[in-house]
Amino acid sequence: MATYARQPVAFDRGAGVWLWDTHGERYLDALSGIAVCGLGHAHPEVARAIAEQAATLVHTSNLYQVPLQARLAERLTALSGMQQAFFCNSGAEANEAAIKIARKYGHARGVAVPTVVVADGSFHGRTLATLSATGSRKVQAGFEPLVQGFTRVPYDDLDALRRVAEHQRDVVAVLLEPVQGEGGIRLPSADYLAGVRALCDQHDWLLMLDEIQTGMARSGRWFAFQHTGIRPDVMTLAKGLGNGVPIGACLAGGKAADVLQAGNHGSTFGGNPLACRAALTTLDIIERDGLAQRAAQLGAYLLQALRERLAACPGVVEVRGLGLLIGIELDRPCAALVRQALEKHLLINVTAERVVRLLPPLVMSDDEAELLLDTLCPLIVEFCAEN
Repeated sequence: MATYARQPVAFDRGAGVWLWDTHGERYLDALSGIAVCGLGHAHPEVARAIAEQAATLVHTSNLYQVPLQARLAERLTALSGMQQAFFCNSGAEANEAAIKIARKYGHARGVAVPTVVVADGSFHGRTLATLSATGSRKVQAGFEPLVQGFTRVPYDDLDALRRVAEHQRDVVAVLLEPVQGEGGIRLPSADYLAGVRALCDQHDWLLMLDEIQTGMARSGRWFAFQHTGIRPDVMTLAKGLGNGVPIGACLAGGKAADVLQAGNHGSTFGGNPLACRAALTTLDIIERDGLAQRAAQLGAYLLQALRERLAACPGVVEVRGLGLLIGIELDRPCAALVRQALEKHLLINVTAERVVRLLPPLVMSDDEAELLLDTLCPLIVEFCAEN
């Protein structure tokens, strides 16, 4: 099905930040499979772990104990301060689990029609429930009727959330991205998430954070909420968790920890030995190689360099980001830049129509970062001059 508008290139191998197309041409990947391959492509330790596990045991089912799944749950809950983990195959599936937790939590409190507050500009997935939660009319169009039970507020607007608290008695949870990724790398005010946490505590709501794009060290910490001094009740992960092997997770703590019980939810492939081995190896490498610190350091350098090199470009509205989540907002639609960068053998992405999005692998070297800057900045300047 034509569900993606694909670029005219096919890749057949990769190494680190590099991909080679079927004609042998090399490309610098500044998107890492949309924040998936944080360790770069074909990381030898991940490849070896996957091969060993595939030769040992791939799948049994969740009808039985899965020791690697238990080990992964212990690692993730220790890193996050959460208590329970559910494993699945994707970010959308992880968010579906979060929404089900919110509804069951609400019913247990006697709320007949539980409502989850979500934000304008958000992206939570393309299943029917997660696209209903998503704050983009473009994603929802054509799939009505949408799933009910969501109330939308402007992102980074605590007063709007307070008004919801005053007028709606059926709210049971708030679902937010700590940095909106698909929405254009939008960072909230420094005190926003702490304010949301306080409102959730005041009204006995769950705070649920979608860390599918921001998690796994990309923000400069293991999870983006760790920049804020607060902790969510529910957190979802996917993308960089398995460095390319599909796996998602929904973590829960505090009053959300024991909401789901046996028989409430499930996933046939979720948390199987192959996916968990890939994720455990990914965690080991991020920790051993200090890649959260690397993301913070390299991200700060790239932000500063982009701001300096694009300062005189009149079409650039803002350069913003956190760690290796970087957005360059222009004053005009710029989807054409993706193809122009491709012709220069650079892989980037444009989101929210006007924002160049960079999500490079956490293992990008200083020289590779300079090549990214030397290729991208002239492209943006030339694009703004001609369009």
